Amino acid sequence: MTRRIITCILCPNGCELDVEYSGQPSEETLVAEGNLCPKGRTYALEELIRPKRTLTTSILVRFGDQRLVSVKTASSIPRQAILKAREELRGTIVTAPVSIGDTILRDVAGTGIDIVATRAVERKKPRG
Repeated sequence: MTRRIITCILCPNGCELDVEYSGQPSEETLVAEGNLCPKGRTYALEELIRPKRTLTTSILVRFGDQRLVSVKTASSIPRQAILKAREELRGTIVTAPVSIGDTILRDVAGTGIDIVATRAVERKKPRG
């Protein structure tokens, strides 16, 4: 029997899950205790089999009233794709204006998930 403690992040409760499984974790072998809602067991199973993360970062903006725009994956991507996604974003520069939800990069790291802007950056007003 393998035993792990996992903190569920799917809702504000942040439950500490005591998870036990034998062999490979599966729907049949997983026992999770400590979750206050049914999402905890589902989260524990996914975290053990196919962990995913949301990538957040900032990229440079050309001609913007701000130097950087915050961006994130439109949804979670496999944890093992994070480094490749970061590498693809390195050196990415967008031109203002940028709106919330604008697609910055399509299909990051071959995941089928896009990188989107999470804040607006206006075009810098000319001086004078």
